[in-house]
Amino acid sequence: MRAVVQRVSEASVTVDGNVTGTIGKGLLVLLAVHRDDTDEQLRWMAEKLRKLRIFEDDEGKMNRSVEDVDGGMLIVSQFTLYGALKKGTRPSFTASAGPEKAEQMYDRMVALLEDAMPGRIQTGIFAAKMDVSLVNDGPVTIIVER
Repeated sequence: MRAVVQRVSEASVTVDGNVTGTIGKGLLVLLAVHRDDTDEQLRWMAEKLRKLRIFEDDEGKMNRSVEDVDGGMLIVSQFTLYGALKKGTRPSFTASAGPEKAEQMYDRMVALLEDAMPGRIQTGIFAAKMDVSLVNDGPVTIIVER
């Protein structure tokens, strides 16, 4: 499982002209599921995302999590994070989970986070063509992988 996590002051996802998810201060998470991922990795990633200390404390140090700052989380599926360019210039996505497994794991991730952070989780639409808008705060961007 791989996630690109961006600390944002705001972010939103639009599909076919309709906003499907929007947050203020929080984390935009672009999430990819690997073909070999397990529920253990899913739970690890959910915990890591909730506890990742990339928000500043009163002394300006990155010492607070999204939970600590009462922020939101916008979770967007993005299988292209497993694109490989070992040969040529066209990416191969063979490491990405198939659509059925990826969607099931994506839905479970959203449910785990929603259970832990009720009312603060927003999403895109799995496998849709999405327009993602964000204001990166910092900028701070972290890659999390397990």
